[in-house]
Order: sequence, then C-alpha cells, then structure tokens
Amino acid sequence: MSNKNSISYRRVGDYFIPNLTIPPEEANITLSKWGMMHKNYLEKHKKVLFNTLLTQGKLYQHCAEIENQARGMFDTLIEQMKESEGVTERLKEQDQLEWIQKMNNIQHRASEIVCKELICV
Repeated sequence: MSNKNSISYRRVGDYFIPNLTIPPEEANITLSKWGMMHKNYLEKHKKVLFNTLLTQGKLYQHCAEIENQARGMFDTLIEQMKESEGVTERLKEQDQLEWIQKMNNIQHRASEIVCKELICV
C-alpha cells in the first residue's frame, strides 16, 4: 500500500508501518558537535518538527545548516571577545596560564550564546 507522497507501507498485524529510508543526499551528511546538539534538542523538545523533518528526509540537511551557522557564529564571537578583552598572542607569551584561563572563559561564554541563539530554538 502506498499514498500519493510515494511512501510505501508494510503490514504488521493489524497495522500499516511506513517503510522509511534515508534519502541518498541525507545519508552522506555527517554531523559534529553543533549539529548533533541541535538534532538532540529537536528530538527532545520539538518532537513535531523533528518528526516532520525526519519523514520529509530533511532532518540531517537542516541540522547541517544549523551546524555551519553555529560554527561561524562561535568563531566570530571568539574573535570579538578576544579583541574586546585584550586576549592576545603577547599575553600568551607572557603568561600562558592567564591566557588559557581567559580563553576557556571566552569559549564557554561563546558556546552558551550559540546554544541559546541557534541550537536550542
């Protein structure tokens, strides 16, 4: 049995279960940190959107787009914060421990901003 959207079904007992497959363009997409975080967020908190994207074969493409935006935003935020807080290569040469502490702080804050504005929306 199939419908007009060309989804085929198999009968299991009294139920018809859709035969879902990942489209070839989706199968080649590999997600890293930001994409997986967004996918997990959608799965837990935006179930309707998650299932819609999944059944349309667009979930991984969507998550990959968010991942690319998140990477760019993260890198931009890091550079902006380094500049505004005076975290330079000179500081790195003079006091490595202070440089590491400041960079860790900057990366943590940038990650929080990216999560709040792109990943968990």
